Amino acid sequence: MGPHKVSFTLDPRFFPGVADPSRVQVGLARWAEAADALDDSDLAAFMRSLPERDGLGDLLRGIFANSPFLTLCLEKEPAFLRQMLEVGPDAAFQKLMDDLKADLDGETDFNRLMLELRNAKRRCSLLAALADLGGAWPLEKVTGALATMAEVACHLGLSFLLRREAERGNLSLAHPEAPEKGSGIIVLGMGKLGARELNYSSDIDLIVFYDHEKLVYTGKRSVQECVIALTKDLVRILDERGADGYVFRTDLRLRPDPGSTPPAVALVAAEAYYEGFGQNWERAAMIKARLVAGDEETGAAFIRFLRPFIWRKSLDFAAIQDIHSIKRQINAHKGGRSIAVAGHNVKLGRGGIREIEFFVQTQQLIWGGRQPEMRVSGTLAALGALAAAGHITQAVVHDLEAAYRYLRTLEHRLQMVDDKQTQTLPTNPVLLAEIAAFMGAADLDSFSAELTAHLQKVEHHYAGLFEDAPPLGAGGNLVFTGGENDPETVHTITEMGFANAEAVCSTIRGWHHGRVRATRSTRARELLTELTPALLTALGTTTSPDDAFMRFDEFLTRLPAGVPLFSLFYANPSLLELVAEIMGDAPLLAEHLARHTTSLDSVLQANFFEPLPPQDVLEAELAKVLSEADDFQLVLDMTRRWANDRKFQVGVLTLRNVVEAGEAAAALSDVAGAILRQLGPRVEEEFARAHGHVPGGTWVILAMGKAGGREMSATSDLDLILVYDCPADVEESDGPRPLAPPVWFSRLTQRMVNALTAKTGEGTLYEVDMRLRPSGNSGPIASSLEAFRRYQEEAAWTWEHMALTRARVVAGDPDLATKVNAVIRQTLTRPRDLPKLLLDVAEMRERMAKEHKAASIWEVKHLRGGLVDIEFTAQYLQLAHGSAHPEMLDTNTASALERAAIAGVLDHSDCATLTEALRLWSAVQTVLRQTIAGAFDEASAPKGLKDVLVRAAGLTDFKSLVDRMEDCASGAHQVFSRLVDQPAAALKEQETA
Repeated sequence: MGPHKVSFTLDPRFFPGVADPSRVQVGLARWAEAADALDDSDLAAFMRSLPERDGLGDLLRGIFANSPFLTLCLEKEPAFLRQMLEVGPDAAFQKLMDDLKADLDGETDFNRLMLELRNAKRRCSLLAALADLGGAWPLEKVTGALATMAEVACHLGLSFLLRREAERGNLSLAHPEAPEKGSGIIVLGMGKLGARELNYSSDIDLIVFYDHEKLVYTGKRSVQECVIALTKDLVRILDERGADGYVFRTDLRLRPDPGSTPPAVALVAAEAYYEGFGQNWERAAMIKARLVAGDEETGAAFIRFLRPFIWRKSLDFAAIQDIHSIKRQINAHKGGRSIAVAGHNVKLGRGGIREIEFFVQTQQLIWGGRQPEMRVSGTLAALGALAAAGHITQAVVHDLEAAYRYLRTLEHRLQMVDDKQTQTLPTNPVLLAEIAAFMGAADLDSFSAELTAHLQKVEHHYAGLFEDAPPLGAGGNLVFTGGENDPETVHTITEMGFANAEAVCSTIRGWHHGRVRATRSTRARELLTELTPALLTALGTTTSPDDAFMRFDEFLTRLPAGVPLFSLFYANPSLLELVAEIMGDAPLLAEHLARHTTSLDSVLQANFFEPLPPQDVLEAELAKVLSEADDFQLVLDMTRRWANDRKFQVGVLTLRNVVEAGEAAAALSDVAGAILRQLGPRVEEEFARAHGHVPGGTWVILAMGKAGGREMSATSDLDLILVYDCPADVEESDGPRPLAPPVWFSRLTQRMVNALTAKTGEGTLYEVDMRLRPSGNSGPIASSLEAFRRYQEEAAWTWEHMALTRARVVAGDPDLATKVNAVIRQTLTRPRDLPKLLLDVAEMRERMAKEHKAASIWEVKHLRGGLVDIEFTAQYLQLAHGSAHPEMLDTNTASALERAAIAGVLDHSDCATLTEALRLWSAVQTVLRQTIAGAFDEASAPKGLKDVLVRAAGLTDFKSLVDRMEDCASGAHQVFSRLVDQPAAALKEQETA
């Protein structure tokens, strides 16, 4: 066949135009130089003649003007070009594939395999481009040829590697002459490769599976290690770029949970994954799955296994919603808005190829379970099937098919320029005009108009799908399907206020892969898809969205199951907003919530956002809860659950500024009081099962410190003393294992402490401190009434009497409570040696100041002018003047100061200074103890937390809060100094004078 004969039928309507004629001249000059360099005179003559030929010359000029990559391919492959023109593209492609298979069948040289595959790919790229640009092949043939090239490369690469492993003694092949047959290894082509829709510079999506029972491994490592190494080498064969280029960029990330699985996955693990954790987007991806290399029998069996996973016979509402969400996560608009052509991504952008593919796949998933004719992998074939079944109109098919062909052609032109995997149009007007010319458009305006018309039609039909459903795009894409982050989604998340959007995106995809226990059910993931936009919006409005998201991730990680909570969020959007607020602004509450997720149920109670009821109501509520407990362990668990809910409620009310600090402190103290009153008798009953009761014996619990003063914070310990009384003639308890009364009450006290502090599945209730009991740690853990009275009269130190000003009976026998209160009152109202009292108080405060230096103004307890100074002032005044003014005694610091002022022993202005400071310190401490663990750092604290502090203090901005704190500290310290420090210093001077 002579060099001048051409069997290549060309259609000039498809030829590229020329935007820059100078490029044509450069291309022609290079073409002539390449011809001159040839030793083959016939081939050189063929090359020189081409630019002058009708049709071919114009096509050649269009390539020189637009594609440096194709120009280079033409220069390298003149002989192949001549053969292709002589026999036509179909025959040339068939011969290319046949020759490649014949040449490399049985190949044992790795480097030669690599070289020949790359040469074949270059020729395939050139052939497909010329057939495309010359109008000789429709889209299906172009993409089909590229897919065939990829499939042949996979076959040859895998066969080579299997032979090599067998030669190395690692594998025993069932059919050495046909290594893939019966090997147990399968390579699935996914996406465009699977559907034979490969684009010009596409990567190929592969999943490698292996049947560990069918694969006969004879090496020294393991089957898994062998197949993983083989898979990596297969990727290298296809993907590695060298002087001769590459075959195909290869992506393995569509395998099950790619972030935590090896490159090759055992079939048994894959089957378990798809049955348990497979997601709807993976079902959509699997529509196009096709065996492209490996063991045909094993591959066919696995594809059969996948059918029920892909094609569900029946779909509930939630599953359909989730399938819809694949579409709805993309921010589509039903017409009316302009689409900027410059910089537009024709695959992922509005009205792009992905919208057409999702339009098809979402409906295939819905109808394909009951209508097998929907189970086709090609996009255009599926459009036809949907129309034939009456699910879409012929008009929709016409619009979408025309757009699909146009956009895929444009995608190819973009990639032909430099063989880059791009779908984005240039933003530079000159480069954009060149692409318009490459598409054969008359000018940039006509190109823009045609492209925009297609994009808008796609967007119109795409947005019309399930248009009654609310969008899931939150003003931009929120797509968490696939094996990698969607760029538009990363952009959307960044716009929502997150600094590390890539990490947020990856974490959410991990949730969808079932990496946390809460999302391992299909229903949980379907609900999560619906919730994600609202969740991100809520977290994005917090002051530190990334920190809030990390805490929510920790919260989710600890959930035993996701469906109940996600359903709760779905039905109650405001609950999601509250959780986001907690995650963003209250780390300690967030940690509590992570440990006690059931606390959220309590938020739905009608009175949750009202201040806590009084203690008797709380106690009755707890009693009702505990009435359902049929064993002591259940009593402990239910008490903790109830306490967690109530403490969480106080935390939320504090965060939302529904209650002031004093109310929150009283509420937390009342919760503790209710627990002690209800738990105490139950502990005694449990204890009595072994040791009986002490006949006539009674006990009370004294709350000291913060609990006694009803000033508890979220992290307060319980300072307790147990006082008992019993008849003098009782020698032992009346149980199976009797104990002497002192021992019985001591052991009972220890049981009560254990009941409060023991860690159960529901956590702990409180830390308990009993060092304030008579004689401290050296004294008995329970104190008899007589020993308590005698100690207070004869042995107690001044600081112990100061502590006694806050002692309050919170549980136990009413008659004994009256007696104990009488002892306390008698102790606090007895006349004092005032100089000694003054010196003792001043010395104690000085010692505390040395031991506990406040590192910042936020350590409001030990700060000079802080809580300790104010409490010491109140306690000193009560001890100094209690004998003359018993009415001023009060366990609560604020009330004691007010009573002191009424009694005339504290100046009213000093009282105002101290109570104002006390109120501020209580507000700050209450918020900080509810929200963070450890010290407060102004520099790193969330702005939301600072706002909560400002609101709790009743101020308008953070600087005003800091200024007010400094003023209050100074004022309170001056009062303490004037009332205690200065008089004590004067006394010391008198003693030494």
